[in-house]
Amino acid sequence: MVQYHAVLMATRASAHKAAQTSLRRLPSVDELLSNERLRRLAREVGRPLVLLAARQVLAGLRQQIRRGPSPGQAGLSQAELEPALAHLPQDVEAEVRERLAHSLRPVINATGVVLHTNLGRAPLGAEAARRVYELATRYSNLEFDLGKGARGRRDVHAGKFLDRLLGLRSAEGRASGMSLVVNNNAAAVLLVLNSLAEGGEVIVSRGELIEIGESFRIPDIMARSGVILREVGATNRTRPADYARAINRRTKLLLRVHPSNFRLQGFVERPPLDALVTLARRRRLPLVEDLGSGLLVDLSPQGLREEPVASASLRAGVDVITFSGDKLLGGPQAGLIAGKKKYLERCRKNPLFRALRVDKMTYAALEATLRSYLRGALEEVPALRLIRSTAEEISQQAEQLRTALERDLAGRAELSVRAGQSVVGGGSTPGYTLPTKLLVISPRGMSAAELAARLRRADPPVVVRVEAQRVLLDLRTVFEDQQAPLAAALGQALRS
Repeated sequence: MVQYHAVLMATRASAHKAAQTSLRRLPSVDELLSNERLRRLAREVGRPLVLLAARQVLAGLRQQIRRGPSPGQAGLSQAELEPALAHLPQDVEAEVRERLAHSLRPVINATGVVLHTNLGRAPLGAEAARRVYELATRYSNLEFDLGKGARGRRDVHAGKFLDRLLGLRSAEGRASGMSLVVNNNAAAVLLVLNSLAEGGEVIVSRGELIEIGESFRIPDIMARSGVILREVGATNRTRPADYARAINRRTKLLLRVHPSNFRLQGFVERPPLDALVTLARRRRLPLVEDLGSGLLVDLSPQGLREEPVASASLRAGVDVITFSGDKLLGGPQAGLIAGKKKYLERCRKNPLFRALRVDKMTYAALEATLRSYLRGALEEVPALRLIRSTAEEISQQAEQLRTALERDLAGRAELSVRAGQSVVGGGSTPGYTLPTKLLVISPRGMSAAELAARLRRADPPVVVRVEAQRVLLDLRTVFEDQQAPLAAALGQALRS
């Protein structure tokens, strides 16, 4: 045991001596920064950032040297030191590039989910993006009335288009209602409830107490808005009489919530909208409807028959509607409020409106998107264009990609095209799918999960579906100018 201990101590002393020798070979920070490659980099990005990266890289190398070539650890042997020293300038540059890299990046969405919440929901059209650039890089009349030469209102910009699309303004320009824009639909519901019903009861069906992403629930929004929730009916069946029996002197409004991210089937009943309109008018209460997705055009030809069109609710007599801007409407993230002027003026005067309002870039994108609707140019709204793509069109793209990959991959994967289903997503049209064609990839020499991970590390990253040890690509959500980068990323991932 004494002999073993002596050998161990001698080994440790030798390793320490070797580590000290290696540490003395490391350049100082100033010596490293004198390298011509890093001098050029400092001129490009500034010396402070290169200095920080150099210190980080040298500290990491020192740590590796002190660990030594220990089993199971990322140590550094004497033989590995020389190439590590030679590679220091490249390591410093790589560290600088990593620190400067954007976290928010464009990705290729090959999942077939059109309104993918995790991937930014609705992509903007080219005209909307151009308007954002124009107005973000210049001054604008955001809150300036050019005619009067005085302060104006920012909500007039998108309002003139939205009011016409929703039937709130006649062809002659006479207003029968108005609209407001806040930062998302949850904010819209919060603002409306707080403005019209704070301190009072709001009646809503138990079957409509929905939860959206990240455990965000209608009862929570109602509580934050300062109203008292009054549930009526049962989870699966609610009748107009349930609302009528619940109305009392504390009731401030009736709330109807579109179940945008789930469907109830079987023994179910929901009050017809016209029945709620009649009840609200008879009891002189406002009827508010949270529509969620914000559909402005009829998509029943695409099979989306149960998604309500926003203008139809207003025509039916609903007093105030709220909906999202970045779902089926196909614009930027926003919460839109529309309806009778007397109610929306109360919302506009609420201090919360200023806290929840949107900026010039959102107005620019929303105005351009709504203008496309008004002109009937629905092909300019990418979300609508993708939803309306046919399985035959997608099949042609998938076959072209399959053919190109088979020429390039020399048997590294089995490729096929088969029928599949896309979904609209984004909490819209639950239970409905869009027929599509899928490119199915069964990689050889790696798992489907590994191929998917490699694709996420590509530039640009590619997001796919993995099912039954196969990678599935739905080209419905891949734009035309992304198809070449997608093919390149697939080829690289399968060849690596």
